[in-house]
Amino acid sequence: MTRFAEIAHVYFLEEPIFDCPGQPFLQMEEKQENLWICVPHLPRGSSPEATVTMIGEILESFFEKRDCGNFIFWYYTPMALPFSETFKPAMTVYDCMDELSGFKFAPEGIRQNERQLLERADVVFTGGTSLYEAKKSSHNNIHPFPSSIDKAHFGTARGGQAEPQDQAAITGIKLGFYGVLDERLDQELIRDIATRRPDWHIVLIGPVVKIDPAELPQADNIHYMGPRSYQLLPAYLSGWDVALIPFLLNESTRFISPTKTPEYLAAGKPVVSSPIRDVVYPYEEIGLFSIANDADTFITAIEKELTHAADPHWMHAVDEFLSDKSWEHTFSAMVKLMMKVQKPERPVVPVTKLKNAS
Repeated sequence: MTRFAEIAHVYFLEEPIFDCPGQPFLQMEEKQENLWICVPHLPRGSSPEATVTMIGEILESFFEKRDCGNFIFWYYTPMALPFSETFKPAMTVYDCMDELSGFKFAPEGIRQNERQLLERADVVFTGGTSLYEAKKSSHNNIHPFPSSIDKAHFGTARGGQAEPQDQAAITGIKLGFYGVLDERLDQELIRDIATRRPDWHIVLIGPVVKIDPAELPQADNIHYMGPRSYQLLPAYLSGWDVALIPFLLNESTRFISPTKTPEYLAAGKPVVSSPIRDVVYPYEEIGLFSIANDADTFITAIEKELTHAADPHWMHAVDEFLSDKSWEHTFSAMVKLMMKVQKPERPVVPVTKLKNAS
């Protein structure tokens, strides 16, 4: 969205906060030039039906002095459709990043809303190849966009920058993961690796969501760092010996294309992953990642990958693979596809971003 903000006005609509004692209102904060974060504040205890009604009214107020026909409505979640379906934007984009219906506590009606959104969308993007394969028969203008990277940002991890103090205090071999700790995390795998290799330290960065924190594996060599900012991630990565993607194979991981996969590589870190389809193809297929299925194979793969960080041939292969991967490339390709469906009689000026904050 920062790239869209260079050519258009961007209004990024977040999930509501239920903290309003009186009338609902929309909090708007300009994060940078042409980019606003918009957060609805609603009364505590609002029902799902009332929430949809109130956000719809907030949007009506927003568009009182704006022509929605000059806007692109960009959906990250089908659950934004019920409160926005009465508007007629210049273009509708569905950026399908995950199969959200497969996630724990998925909202009721998400599949029906997605069917309706697919009927309205002018163009559909998917967050990976496997998701594209699953959705391609649902729309006649659908395109896969696997995870991309900010190479310059994550590449700073290769420069040996100082680790943050909380991680620097951990000595020995460090295996790292960052991301949401939820139902996708293979907790037993983490527990088994930590038990069998007490000389290895497992660093887990991210918020705990939808699972009981008390049930997470605990050991002296398992370190829960909590959430950390995007800006700090390269500093943490710089101190890891091997990066991990320790995911279960379930409905919530069936179609994912983890953004962290190219980010780990851009940081110059060897990676061991569960056999997620969009990780196996292409990363393992061309020899950039190791794939493992259980504690035995993870440990063996980690031992092998500990040698890759000093392998110039592996690093050259990584850089060759990443040479055409960037958010600039993704942005440019998306814009070209959008221009093909743009209605010439209604020029598009701003961009509205509707996002599921999860």
